[in-house]
Amino acid sequence: MYKNISSYFDENGFYLAKQLFNKNKVSTLEKKFDKIINQLKSSGENLNARWGSTLTKSIENSQSSVLHTHNVQSFSYEMLEMIQDKNLLDIAESIIGHDIILHHSKLFLKPPLIGSAFPLHQDWSYFPTKNNSMIAAVVHLSEAEKGMGRIRVVKGSHKMGKVNNSDGHSFSEKIHNKYDLKSATPIQAQKGDVLFFHCCILHGSNPNISTKPRKTILIQLYSGKDKMESSSHTNLQLALRGWNYHATRNKLDKIKG
Repeated sequence: MYKNISSYFDENGFYLAKQLFNKNKVSTLEKKFDKIINQLKSSGENLNARWGSTLTKSIENSQSSVLHTHNVQSFSYEMLEMIQDKNLLDIAESIIGHDIILHHSKLFLKPPLIGSAFPLHQDWSYFPTKNNSMIAAVVHLSEAEKGMGRIRVVKGSHKMGKVNNSDGHSFSEKIHNKYDLKSATPIQAQKGDVLFFHCCILHGSNPNISTKPRKTILIQLYSGKDKMESSSHTNLQLALRGWNYHATRNKLDKIKG
């Protein structure tokens, strides 16, 4: 099974694991998700992580929003359990090997009607590794259907490798003269599904114009044998399986948050 997943991922740059979390687990996680949102709202902090890119200006409301925070495992033990889930890590292991390091997690709530769009981009731009082992695992705690701002991927585009100016904030001839969100493959997902994708695959999403919220948690993982390159992004360096071969006292003391 996992060998087939690895082959599919290598060819396409992504893999959708259907119903990786059962209904009871999803119900618990969604309640914790909502509790995190309510706690953050009461804090008075700015939660809007709207991209605001010129690349998506024409397709989203100027008042669009996406509520966001890092490291959900710091809020809830159940969220920590989710990140350590055996089935999730088994699939990750089939893709990047036995040594699995948690880089960070993120919560995203695309609200109804005004949920923000995300332009086509590559994740490596924000947390690059030498061997491109960084993958995302997107846990769906709501449906992701037409009109809800589903993740869209350009199949096989990870084979392009690292592309300059691929952060989604600026126009890239190599990317945007050839690809756009409209022609990218939408990922139709249900509660409990988990989307795994490569750090170099082009991906993005349209705005949520439906009457339902879209709830996801993104988990960034990389190989303990891979080496992080320069980045200002949070890197927890938490070994979920195996060994972190590049951890040092100095690096762990300087984890940024």
